[in-house]
Amino acid sequence: MGGEERRERLVALLGSADVPVSGADLARELGVSRQVIVQDIALIRRDGVDVASTHRGYVLARPSVPRRMFKVRHGEERVQEELDLIVDLGATVEDVVVNHRSYGVISVALGVSSRRDVTRYLADIATSKSTPLSRITSGYHFHHVTAPSEEILDEVQQALDEHGFLVERLPYEVGEGLE
Repeated sequence: MGGEERRERLVALLGSADVPVSGADLARELGVSRQVIVQDIALIRRDGVDVASTHRGYVLARPSVPRRMFKVRHGEERVQEELDLIVDLGATVEDVVVNHRSYGVISVALGVSSRRDVTRYLADIATSKSTPLSRITSGYHFHHVTAPSEEILDEVQQALDEHGFLVERLPYEVGEGLE
C-alpha cells in the first residue's frame, strides 16, 4: 500500500471511529510504525483535514452543528407541547439543565429529536417515581438545542417565545456553566 492510499485509509479509519484511536492501534491496523502514522497525520493536516490529537489518540474533528441554549419555564403539563414544538421544527433537544441555588448546575442528556423520542421520554417519566428535573426550580430550566441550521434555531426561538415558554436569562446565569 502506497503512502497516499494509506493516508486515505487512515482518514477513513478515524472517520468511522466513535472514540480517539491511538497511534499504536493505527500503526498496527495499517502495518506501519507509529512514527509513520505521526508523519501521515502531519500530511493529512497539511491537506486540510482537521485531525485532533488527544491524550487517548487521534480523532477526526466533526463538523460543528449549530447549537443554542434556551431558558424556558412551564409546568409539567406542558412538557410534551414544548418538546414537540422543538422537534417538529427539525431540531434536537440535547439536554435539560437546571441552575439550582443550592445544588448548582445540573445537566442531564436527553437526545430528543422526534415525536417518538418525546413519547418515550414522557413514558419513562410517567412509569417511574421520577419527575421532570425542572420541578426543583419551579419550572425554570434550560435546553441545549441543535439543528441543521441557524435559521431553524431562530424558528425554535420564535416558536418558544410565541407559545410563552421562553424567558430571559438573569445576569448571574451567564457564565455559570450555562453556555
